[in-house]
Amino acid sequence: MLKLIFFILFLIPVCFLKKTFWMVQLMMVLLSFMFMFLVSNSSLWMSVSYFLGMDLLSYGLILLSLWICWLMITASESVNRMNYSKNFFLLNIVFMMLMLILAFSSMNLFYFYLFFEASLIPTLFLIIGWGYQPERLQAGIYLLFYTLLASLPMLVGIFYLYNDNYSLNFLLLNKFYTNYLLYLVMIFAFLVKMPMFLTHLWLPKAHVEAPVSGSMILAGIMLKLGGYGLLRVFNLLMMIGLKLNFIWVSISLIGGFLVSLVCLRQIDLKSLIAYSSVAHMGIVLAGLMTLSIWGMTGSYTLMIAHGLCSSGLFCLANISYERMGSRSLLINKGMMNLMPSMCLWWFLLSSSNMAAPPSLNLLGEISLLNSIVGWSWVSMVLLMLVSFFSAAYSLYLYSYSQHGKIYSGAYSSFNGYFREYLLLMFHWLPLNFLIMKSDVCMLWI
Repeated sequence: MLKLIFFILFLIPVCFLKKTFWMVQLMMVLLSFMFMFLVSNSSLWMSVSYFLGMDLLSYGLILLSLWICWLMITASESVNRMNYSKNFFLLNIVFMMLMLILAFSSMNLFYFYLFFEASLIPTLFLIIGWGYQPERLQAGIYLLFYTLLASLPMLVGIFYLYNDNYSLNFLLLNKFYTNYLLYLVMIFAFLVKMPMFLTHLWLPKAHVEAPVSGSMILAGIMLKLGGYGLLRVFNLLMMIGLKLNFIWVSISLIGGFLVSLVCLRQIDLKSLIAYSSVAHMGIVLAGLMTLSIWGMTGSYTLMIAHGLCSSGLFCLANISYERMGSRSLLINKGMMNLMPSMCLWWFLLSSSNMAAPPSLNLLGEISLLNSIVGWSWVSMVLLMLVSFFSAAYSLYLYSYSQHGKIYSGAYSSFNGYFREYLLLMFHWLPLNFLIMKSDVCMLWI
């Protein structure tokens, strides 16, 4: 783990050299490929040092973080072209990557909490510094206060655990607690981060105001921190979870259905993709809360798949935005006429978004459906609705943006850059080829 961290630390001064925008990006590509070869198909902790280490669960999420971070730089070419303080932008992304890797590879609950909160700061800078609209300040405040308000009680919960256990190491926290208050404070921070329905209001706002890189990191990694945290702390809260988890499963399933309906009313491309994230994470949360093997592995698989798929859709929305100057579906109609080859990528990523084979989303959703229906057959009704509407809003997004009469103000446009096709391909290939190596996703437990 230390070699990774040193690599990133030594990348920080490189951000300030002249004309190193693409060099930093290539270094990150190199790092992600180096890390890829460290895979070990066991659920045991490896690469262990004082407080850092990884098992298969954190391995997948660290790899996703590295992957999305270099794709963020690839997507943010306009920052380089217009010179919007690009050195600070690179520094921001490198710092964020460092915080995320430390968060996912911490073996200590307090360190995890520390880096989990620290990763919020660069995200805030991205939204406030490189966002588009004046409302970005409000979106930043929303993000900060929702997350911090929920996380402070968790800190007290961590102190309580330390007082009781004299250790916060994940391997040594193996006692079952039945304290209702502890249960609530330990998981609430992660529920807000996921985000669970009813605490999801910060997410669409943050997405709509963030630049493309901010949206990619939010959808790709930030939401996964919540799921990862839950998977780690349920080790302690298993017994009380069996009693109380029905609350969260019900909220998630009903919320997933309601948010899917909200998706069908959106006219902003980014807003639609952001709400679809809430619906997907609702199913992840419901499956995770069943505490079954199917639910745990399925939630992890769908988190990885959603990270790649949602991030790719935000890239597509940004590509249309850069051409048309608007994210409205009323203006982005008939893009098939202007950018015919981009239409294929819209189709591929929209179909992955509704869990069409052979995407990893399908594997995750099958596993989650299994776990939730096994938990209670009544949930089948809501699951049918969520699955149906998931296909409905994905098709709505695709057909409204690609078909139809082209907007009269779009007098000319041109096809995508090579960089953009490469960016989309690197989202789509791992998403659809990982299903061939699905043991990494399904056997981490």
